[in-house]
Amino acid sequence: MKVGIIGASGYVGGELLRILIGHPNAQLSFATSRRYAGEYVYRIHPNLRGLTTLQFEDHKISIQEDCDFVFVALPHGESVKIIPQLAQTGVKIVDLSADFRLKNPEDYNRWYGYTHLHPDLLPKFVYGVPELHHDQIKNSQLVACPGCMAVTAILALAPVVQSGLIENAHIVVDAKIGSSGAGEKPTIATHHAERAGVVRPYKPAGHRHTVEIEQELSLLTGNSVRISLSAHAVGMVRGILCTCHTFLSKGIEIQDLWKMFRKFYSSSPFIRLIRDVKGIHKFPDPKFVIGSNFCDIGFEIDNHAERLVLLSASDNLMKGAAGSAVQCMNIMFGLDETSGLRSPAIHPV
Repeated sequence: MKVGIIGASGYVGGELLRILIGHPNAQLSFATSRRYAGEYVYRIHPNLRGLTTLQFEDHKISIQEDCDFVFVALPHGESVKIIPQLAQTGVKIVDLSADFRLKNPEDYNRWYGYTHLHPDLLPKFVYGVPELHHDQIKNSQLVACPGCMAVTAILALAPVVQSGLIENAHIVVDAKIGSSGAGEKPTIATHHAERAGVVRPYKPAGHRHTVEIEQELSLLTGNSVRISLSAHAVGMVRGILCTCHTFLSKGIEIQDLWKMFRKFYSSSPFIRLIRDVKGIHKFPDPKFVIGSNFCDIGFEIDNHAERLVLLSASDNLMKGAAGSAVQCMNIMFGLDETSGLRSPAIHPV
């Protein structure tokens, strides 16, 4: 497959390049960047030095006939300006912005503050979580990659929401994310002196990923699901930990939770269940998924408060973005969904 990346100079674009350079079924056709057009890719992504001589091109909307697939990794509000024309060429597309994630166009007014330019395209996009929408992704031309905190929370919550085990109106997600989640453009909040060593609540309520989680879990159960999401910036570069507080509507034992999660994710190669009784690594920890496409999920029952605590860890640039996007590409072309993604996490890091 000949694959192009539109918007390849950011952190997510760099991860797409890193994966695709080693992908056994993909050949990089082009990578675009307005800022760095004409510059060698490895000058912006130095970890790729010696692996590619590709140069950034300026953004393009007309795609060559021999390009089979395009990743669009532009900022929110930019993808929607070019994807309608791209889609008319028939090329398969995975968009990594938020521009086509939501099914209800009114949600863009509420959560993103703008009126969607092409609401007619929203139903044509499949939400790119293979663990929930594998068959739809397989048969789609257009996929919208989920938000990083959204997918990490959704994967923890999906089995118990579907089972009717918890109260759907009272779900609290506490998310902690590394600095790369803010993107590669520095701000007063992200430069080292302000970011290092922090546990900073930056969106205690009203985070945009809330609506994605509600959308997907409500579709899964057929009933309305209400999510309370609080986001924190923490002093690491990569990784997300979601601690989901849910309240039981009926009793359950730990062994039944094991059975539930194993059954739900029986055909999901990138889900690992973590609830160990020995050592210090008893529950999911983002440190042990960095650089991989895994999402680790764990759980604990709080009988005192009839509470079920769900924990999920992912790399925000991998399972939270580029890894999921490549996983979707593999499925769309009928490949093994793990192709190009089999690398374990880096440890120590």
